[in-house]
Amino acid sequence: MAQIWFKKEFSLEKLQAMSAGTMGEHLGIAFSEIGDNYLKATMPVDHRTKQPYGLLHGGASVALAETLGSVASSLVLDSNSQICVGLEINANHIRSVNQGYVTGTATPVHLGSSTHVWEIKIHDQRERLVCISRLTVAVLKRRDASLLPK
Repeated sequence: MAQIWFKKEFSLEKLQAMSAGTMGEHLGIAFSEIGDNYLKATMPVDHRTKQPYGLLHGGASVALAETLGSVASSLVLDSNSQICVGLEINANHIRSVNQGYVTGTATPVHLGSSTHVWEIKIHDQRERLVCISRLTVAVLKRRDASLLPK
């Protein structure tokens, strides 16, 4: 698959800077790799992301998936004229994790003019599938650039 990104000038550092003050920053999500048609990020399994039984919280996995898919969609679009917002997300939690970190990889299923669909697979440090998620994103016209971040 050819490179899908509209924005060619972005970097991992710029992506991480976009996360300042967001849930992603609070959860420790760190962008780790950009490919021609995928985006990866890691998230620690620690006090911020565990549920009371000491396992990775399913909601934390969904937050990682939505962060990856939403950011990936934003990189496909011309942010001067378009924005993207999540419409629907689902997740199947396959395996538990109680320590270390997980890595999510977002790849496109569909990149249309009004919707994007992303598959996000989350693996543990031993490359075992932890969660698989699908995110549908609406692509909207930017109405007032002064009201929305770029």
